[in-house]
Amino acid sequence: MVHSRIITEAKQNLGASYNIKSKDRELRKNMTEPEKILWSYIRKRQQHGMYFRRQHPYGIYILDFYCFEANLVIEIDGMIHLNQREYDTERTKYLESSGLRVIRFNNNDIENRIKWVLDKINLYLNKLPPSRPSPKGEGGKQNKHFPLGGNKKGGKLNK
Repeated sequence: MVHSRIITEAKQNLGASYNIKSKDRELRKNMTEPEKILWSYIRKRQQHGMYFRRQHPYGIYILDFYCFEANLVIEIDGMIHLNQREYDTERTKYLESSGLRVIRFNNNDIENRIKWVLDKINLYLNKLPPSRPSPKGEGGKQNKHFPLGGNKKGGKLNK
């Protein structure tokens, strides 16, 4: 399986320079069937208008799905053996310590319980903190000054 081979390769190269960009492209081209199924439901802002990326590089990892707006990572686990479980636990701890929320599903969940999976994702998206208002001077009213000196009359726009 391409996915597990790349993960193993990444684990072996943690201290070395690692060309993660070519790996994420390869993973996008070779998505597993469960990844394709979930992607068809979350792409194009279908869940709460949130934008998800697939096979997104984050540090030394490639995340199955990532939503920047929600700080949410969705991982799909295939057949798991003991070493993979330990690696996934380590990876999840790292991502959560970086301020990300991680949800894990297995292949069976995606293939046979997609409504439950989407409901769980939506629960996470509903728990987003309300957006904060912009600090004074940013957003809201438009700044009427040119950034670098502006026009010849003191940098202010004429009405």
